[in-house]
Amino acid sequence: MRVLHVVGARPNFMKAAPVMIALDGEFNQILVHTGQHYDERMSAVFFNELGLREPDVNLGVGSGTHAAQTAQIMIELERLLVGNRPDLVLVYGDVNSTAASALVCSKLCIPVGHVEAGLRPRDRTMPEEINRLVTDQLSDLLFTPSTDGDDNLRSEGIAAEKIHFVGNVMIDTLVRLLPKAEKRAAANGLRPPGKYGLVTLHRPSNVDVLGRLRAILETLSDISQDIPLLFPVHPRTRERINGSGFPDHVPRLELIEPVGYLDFLALQKAAHLVITDSGGIQEETSYLGIPCLTLRSTTERPVTVEIGTNTLVGEDLDDLRREVSRILSGTVKEGRRPPLWDGHAAERIAEVLRGVKESRSAATPSQMVRL
Repeated sequence: MRVLHVVGARPNFMKAAPVMIALDGEFNQILVHTGQHYDERMSAVFFNELGLREPDVNLGVGSGTHAAQTAQIMIELERLLVGNRPDLVLVYGDVNSTAASALVCSKLCIPVGHVEAGLRPRDRTMPEEINRLVTDQLSDLLFTPSTDGDDNLRSEGIAAEKIHFVGNVMIDTLVRLLPKAEKRAAANGLRPPGKYGLVTLHRPSNVDVLGRLRAILETLSDISQDIPLLFPVHPRTRERINGSGFPDHVPRLELIEPVGYLDFLALQKAAHLVITDSGGIQEETSYLGIPCLTLRSTTERPVTVEIGTNTLVGEDLDDLRREVSRILSGTVKEGRRPPLWDGHAAERIAEVLRGVKESRSAATPSQMVRL
């Protein structure tokens, strides 16, 4: 059975790596990188650190508007699939390449499995939400990271037999690489001494409107008087900061170059608190037990708020200040790890695919068009 994996952005790499490891030796695997994240240096670092092999195909799509990028991925992927039909295409997360791949495969009658299905913030102003909705409606196998995902899919009319609660593959990668990350951090001295907070920002709602971005940076500057903040800045966010008029140097708010997965994981593990707008970091901090303050009003990962250590602070930056003060005063939200966030989600996906493989072996050609 031939399984083709499509990855398009760095979070996809972290999700695909454990699945490819779990399928190794039993399935013929093809790795396709759409090139949606086109920074070669940053992409190469992630592939190397995750132990993910070089892609078999790189579509080289690069940047563009959502429509242009999605269309180009569809054109290039269709060309590939017409001449090289796999038995199953696995897509990951909620980026443009995820939805584009599901659309192409659906038109070609190639079965699709969606890893990290069912997540819903119910905010259609987010491009990722549209990608999730489209992908889940077109997928034949839906692998959910948490039980709210199952509930969401059933409410949208997805047949129960397509839904498989397997846990969180992002946590598989974290569990596998955390010891290596901590050893590396101790050796390279990246972690600052003493207590510190860690910051990430990348969502358009926070960084694309310069007034909003400037207000966030000023709030972070105020917070840094109480706890030093370390802020690895994505190139796109750096560009926005440079245009915001914010000072180049704030003594206790340290803006540094982006770091690889291992270094960032080590920084999270040692942080006193994390301020972010990233979905993946909400998950990782909940597993690690680190207080997380999310600069969003909604989240597609409500389990991190209901069970984990995540708190949504919305758009009111005074709320962010208050929540930081609470944490620094010792009032820390007690969280726990969500069910099946145990490092074995990819193994459960592999078990489902073994069942598919066996059923395909026994099926007639007419039954093999769809799973």
